[in-house]
Amino acid sequence: MRRKLLMYAVTGLLAAGVAVVALPGSALAHGAMLVPGSRTYLCYKDGRTATGEIKPVNPACAAAVAQSGVTSLYNWFAVLRSDGAGRTTGFIPDGQLCSGGTGGPYNFTGFNIARDDYPVTHLTSGASMTFRYNDWAKHPGTFSLYITKDSWSPTRPLAWSDLESTPFSQVVNPPADGGPGTDEGNYWWNGRLPSGKSGRHLIYSVWSRSDSTETFYGCSDVVFDGGNGEVTGVGNGGVTPGPTTPTSSPTPNPGNGGCNAMFNIVGAWNGGFQAEVMVHADTAAIGRWTVSWTWPGTQTLGQVWNGTSTSSGSLVSVKNANYNGTVPAGGHVTFGLLGSGTAPPSVNNLACTTA
Repeated sequence: MRRKLLMYAVTGLLAAGVAVVALPGSALAHGAMLVPGSRTYLCYKDGRTATGEIKPVNPACAAAVAQSGVTSLYNWFAVLRSDGAGRTTGFIPDGQLCSGGTGGPYNFTGFNIARDDYPVTHLTSGASMTFRYNDWAKHPGTFSLYITKDSWSPTRPLAWSDLESTPFSQVVNPPADGGPGTDEGNYWWNGRLPSGKSGRHLIYSVWSRSDSTETFYGCSDVVFDGGNGEVTGVGNGGVTPGPTTPTSSPTPNPGNGGCNAMFNIVGAWNGGFQAEVMVHADTAAIGRWTVSWTWPGTQTLGQVWNGTSTSSGSLVSVKNANYNGTVPAGGHVTFGLLGSGTAPPSVNNLACTTA
C-alpha cells in the first residue's frame, strides 16, 4: 500500500510537469570534513540559495555538479563505501579517491576532477588546529587525516602514491559538539598540521566506523600560506573567517541505546520538495521510534509514507508504522515525505526518541 501511495504522489507530480529526483536504492549518509572543509561540503555552501535550490557559483564546484548532478550537493555528507571496512591504499582506484570510488550510494565522481580553483582553506604549516567532522549521524570509529606529498600537483587526480603513507592526525571516538542531523554538528579534536608544507595540498580524510564496515572518504583543498582557517572561493569569492577553538570540551556522546535521525532532501521543484529521513538505532535495538523537527521557514508537510505524522504549526512529529518500529542495534529504517514550500537545506530541532 505504501508503494502505491508513493507511486500516486509521484505520478501526480509528473502529470503536473514537476520533476522528481529520487534516491538510488538505500541512502546512507553520515558526515564529512567541516574544518578544513571537504569539496562536497564547501561546494554545498557555495551553491546554497534562499530558495532552497543549490546552484554552484565556484567554477570547480559547477564542473563537479555538471558531472555528478546536484544530488551530490544535497547529499554532501554521503561520500562513503558500505563495504569499506577502513580500507585505504588500493581499495579505491587511483583517480577516484575524492569520490570514494564508484561503489557508494551516490555519484560523486565530479569531485575527482583535477582543478586548482575549488574552495580552499588557508592554513599554517606546523600549526595546531581544531579539526571538525560533521556528525549528521553519530557512530563510533576512527578518523584519519592524510596529507599529499610535496610532489603532488592539483593538475592531476589524486592517487594513493600522492599521499604520505601515515596519517598526520588520527583519533578514536572524539567528542561531539551539537548534532546529529544538522550542518553544524560535529566531532572535533585538536591536532597539529604537518610541518614543512607550503602551497596547495589536499588533506584526505577517512572515517572508519567501528560498529559496521561503512567507511567515509573525502578531499579537502588547502593552501599553506600562513592562514588561520580562512576559506576562499565560496559564493561570491569573499573570505570566510577561520574557525574558533572551543573554550571547553563538549561531553562525548557514546550513544544511550536510543536513536538518531537524519533529514535529507532528495528532490526539489518550484513550490515543493521530497525528503527522506533515516532512523538509526544506537547501541541497542529499539522497538519503536518518534522523529520530530521544526521547519526553518513556511514549509508545510504534505504526505508521509512508512510512518504516521502529526503537525502543529512548524512542528512535525512522525511515528513508526506498525511494520517498521523495530530496528536492530546499529541498523536503520527510513520514511519519506512530500512538502510544500522551498526545500530547506536542513530542519531545526531534529530529534529522535524511542517513546
